[in-house]
Amino acid sequence: MAQLEPSPTEIYAGPFTRREAARLLWRAGFGPRPGDCARVAALGLEGAVASLTRPQGPAQLLGAEPHDDKGRPLDPINVWGDDHCWWLDRMIRSDQGLIERMTLIWHSWFATSEEASNAKLMIDQNWTLRGHALGNFHDLLVDVTKDPAMLLWLNGAQNNKWSPNENYGREMLELFTLGADRGYDQTDVHQNARALTGWTNDWNNAGPTRFRYEPSLHDDGIKTLFGRRGRWNWLDSCRFAVGHPTHPSFFVTKLWGYFVGAQPPAATLAALERAYVGSGFEIRPIVEAILRHPLFYEGPRLVIPPVVFCAGMLRGSRQTIVTTDWAWVAQLTGQVLFQPPNVSGWNYAQWLDTSRWAGRLTAVNTALDKHVLDGKHYPFGLEEDASAALAHALAFWGDPELSDTARNNLLALGRRFLHGQTQDYEQGPDRYVRQNALRALIPMTPDFQTA
Repeated sequence: MAQLEPSPTEIYAGPFTRREAARLLWRAGFGPRPGDCARVAALGLEGAVASLTRPQGPAQLLGAEPHDDKGRPLDPINVWGDDHCWWLDRMIRSDQGLIERMTLIWHSWFATSEEASNAKLMIDQNWTLRGHALGNFHDLLVDVTKDPAMLLWLNGAQNNKWSPNENYGREMLELFTLGADRGYDQTDVHQNARALTGWTNDWNNAGPTRFRYEPSLHDDGIKTLFGRRGRWNWLDSCRFAVGHPTHPSFFVTKLWGYFVGAQPPAATLAALERAYVGSGFEIRPIVEAILRHPLFYEGPRLVIPPVVFCAGMLRGSRQTIVTTDWAWVAQLTGQVLFQPPNVSGWNYAQWLDTSRWAGRLTAVNTALDKHVLDGKHYPFGLEEDASAALAHALAFWGDPELSDTARNNLLALGRRFLHGQTQDYEQGPDRYVRQNALRALIPMTPDFQTA
C-alpha cells in the first residue's frame, strides 16, 4: 500500500478502532459496507487514510447495475431523476469512496445547477470534478472556469468586451477562491470580469452547443487586477486568484469544514496553508493531513448530508439502485444532486429540521420497501428475545456503530414491544412487527444521522 508523506500538522495518536474507522468511512466516503470497519481498523490510521487517498487504478463499481422500477437501465441524460440516481449509484458501488466524496464537495464548492443547462452538461462537469478530486486546485479552477455548465450557470458565455458580465468574476473570488471581502473590492470584480471575457456558445434545437473561446470577444485592453497592470485574460484571472495572499487560508478553512466540526487551531491553519502553497496548491496532501488530525477523531460529530445518508443505508444493507424513487426522496431530504439550492451550494451545518427529518424517514422506508417482514415466514423463530431481535436488526444495516445509549433504548423498546400482544400467525407474538420497527428506527438514531 502507498505510504503517506509526513503530515505538516499534529497526528491523532489515540486508539484506531471500529468506531474511528466508521467516522473516517462516513466523513471521507459514504459509510461502511458490512465488514469495512473491522478491515479498515486493522490497517491502522496511516494505512486506513492511504487506502482512501491513494487508490490504485480506475474505480470499480461493485454489485448489480442500477435500474428503474421496471428493470430498465437508467437514462440520466433524458429521464428526470435518473441523473440523481446515476450518481447515487456511484456513491454506493464505487470502491473509491473518497474520490466520489471529493466530487460531491467540489459540486457544492463550485455549485452549478442543471436549471441553467441540462443533464448532459452537468454529468460532463461531474466527470471533470471527479478527475480533479484530489489533484491540483489551480488546474481544477481552470477547468471549472471554462466548463460549459458553469459558463451557462454564471453567465460566462454572455461575458464579452462590449458588455462585461460580473456574475462569474464575482463568485470566482467570493465563493471559490478568496471569500467575501477578503483582499479585493468592486474594482477588482469588474476588472476580473473583463479578464474573463471571450467565452461563447451556439444554440440549436437540442440546446446549447459549441462552447469555445473567441479572441474577438475578449477585452484585450489594459486591466488592473489586484494591483497588477496588464492585458490579462481568463488564465491570468485563475492564476491571480489562486496566487492571492488570502486564497490559502480560504481554501484550507473551507475544506477543513467539510470534514471536521471543530474550528482549526491557528497553528494548524498556518501549517496547512504553508503546506498547500509549498505543494503548488495540491489538494491531496491537505486532505491527508485533515484525515489524520486529532480533531477529526476527537472533535464533535457532524450531521451526515442527506445523499450520504441514503447511500450509506444502501451500502450497509447490501442494496443497489432498484427504483428511481430516490430522486423524489432527495427532494424531501433537501439534497438533489445537480440541483444545489444556490451559488453557495449546500449548507453543511444545517441539514436537519422538522421537514428534512420527515424526508429522512421516507428515505428509510424506501430502503426497507422490499425488506418488510410479514410474519408468515419470519426467519428468526420463537426463541428470538429482545437482545437477539436487536442484533438481527443491526445486522440488516451492516452492524453500524451505535452508542450505548442508542442500543439500550432500542433494546428497552424491544423488550416492551410484545407486552400485551396477542398471538399472530404460527411464529409468535408479532415478532415480525418488532423486527420491522427496529430496522426502521436504527437509521433514525442520532448515531446513524451523525458521524
